[in-house]
This record gives sequence, structure tokens and C-alpha cells, in this order.
Amino acid sequence: MEMWIPHEQGLAMIGTPPDGVVLRVFPSGDATPPGDPGEVGFWVPPFLAQADSVGLAAKMPALRVVQLLSAGADAWVGRLAGEVTLCDARGVHDAPTAEWVVGAVLGVLRQFPAFARAQAQRRWSNREYAPTDELAGKRVLIIGAGSIGAAIAARLRPFEVELTLVARRPRPAEGVHGVAELPALLPQADVAVLVVPHTDATRGMVDAEFLARLPDGALLVNAARGPVADTAALTAELATGRIAAALDVTDPEPLPADHPLWAMPNVFITPHTGGAVHGLLPRAYRLVVDQLRRYLAGEPLVNRVVDGY
Repeated sequence: MEMWIPHEQGLAMIGTPPDGVVLRVFPSGDATPPGDPGEVGFWVPPFLAQADSVGLAAKMPALRVVQLLSAGADAWVGRLAGEVTLCDARGVHDAPTAEWVVGAVLGVLRQFPAFARAQAQRRWSNREYAPTDELAGKRVLIIGAGSIGAAIAARLRPFEVELTLVARRPRPAEGVHGVAELPALLPQADVAVLVVPHTDATRGMVDAEFLARLPDGALLVNAARGPVADTAALTAELATGRIAAALDVTDPEPLPADHPLWAMPNVFITPHTGGAVHGLLPRAYRLVVDQLRRYLAGEPLVNRVVDGY
């Protein structure tokens, strides 16, 4: 069986492959295949793979496992043969994404982007932006109560915030609300954090009605996927200055240079870097090694994607 991975560094992280496994590096969907795709049984596609990578799966008749390096699986759902098990990288991105969310929330509330702009102009801006807002005492709504949502909650608790978590379905024993309760919860949120997967159910969930329910001065944080928010509705609401946003993802990506979101002072944008940290590959390949061991031993794989989750 051939196993393809996307990083040269992964060869050392995996080490000597098990007997019968041929390990090859295939860095991107538009690269020359390192071998016969028909022999690939276990595939780790490039991170944030695009259509050129996803389409290659159709040329892999022996493929049985696709192990993603991303927490999101939206590009792959419904596009693989029935005998292929799709697994995401749940757990790999918890810490870095949670750090991004906490950093973005603190940065926006404490006016770091504005101070950075002032620094670039060599301008002392104390009177212009201080006193700033603060995180202590804020009501934070985390929409997406999976492993990343739990990691965000754990890091926010020491900041003396009031936390509310929302999942697809309520989990009363854990104090988690259901998504059907959002209309009542949004008006109480000073900060609303999005960490839901991109599925048919979540696409466009942040629409004009959703945004209108947020209170004046609220901060919307999107660390999920760009299409979870209706870009036109988001742009229109942010243009009023009534709320602010911190966005690690947009729709489309990359965001066009002439898009009005770039120029809004109440919008902080990073280019989908929430999980892009130095520790990503070691964590990711530990998961890959464990999944390969499980597959060869006939044990159940973890992180199987079911119904888009």
C-alpha cells in the first residue's frame, strides 16, 4: 500500500513506515504525482486542499482513508467513494485557534490595531483611543461547542468573563445551549465567537437578522470558515460602525484587495492563520501515525467525519 503525505518534514516525523507501506511526499494537487495514484490506500492531502486535490481522489481506486490536516472537512464531504473513510484533524488545532481567538478579542477590545496604525505614523494616540474597552466582565457567546470551542472557553475563564456555549443540539448536563436558542442569546452577547464547521446547516448562518440581534458595540469573531457569514450582510452591518469584527476567514479567500472590509477601522483581518503555528506539523503527524497504526491493526479510526462534522 502507498501512503502519500504533503510534507517532507513528515517523513522524519513518521519514521520508518510499517512493513508493506510505501511512504511518498505529494505536496500539492498540481504537483507531479510521486507514484501511481491507483496504489494509494492512505492519503494525507495538503493542508486546506483545493479542488485540484479533492478531485484526485477519484483516480485512487485503492484509497480507503483520507486523513485531513484541517479541522474543517467541507471541501471533501460528499465527494469521496463510499468505501473511503474521511477523518479530520480534530484536536490538532485547538490550542492555536483558541490562542488566536483570545488574542484577537483582547487586541480589538484594547485597540491594538488602531495603536499599530498610529505607531506606523509615529503618532502618540493616547487621547484618540484611550481609555479602551476591556475583556473583564464581558458576556462571551461561543457558537460551536466542540473541542476548539472548549479550548477557547478554558482560556477565557481566567479573564473574568461570563461564558455561554452553543452547539447543534443542547447538552443540558454540560450547560450547553442549542443553536435554536441563538435568537434569544445574541442580544446578550458582548462578544460572539464563531467556531462552527462549514456545512449546509451553517452556511450563511450569520445573516442580516443574526447581526441585527447583536447589541450595539458587540464584537463578532469568525475563526470558523468564511461562508458561515453572509459577506454582503456582514459588510453592510460593519459599515454602520454599530459593531466590530475580528476575521481570520472571509468569503471569498483571499479577500479581494478592493473589498471595503479592508478599510473599515472596526474590522481586524488576519489571512486564515489561526492554526498556522510552528507546532502544527508535529501535532498533525502524531495524529497521522496513530491513525495509520489503527488502520493497519483493523482498529476504529478517530475523528471520522459524519454528516459534515
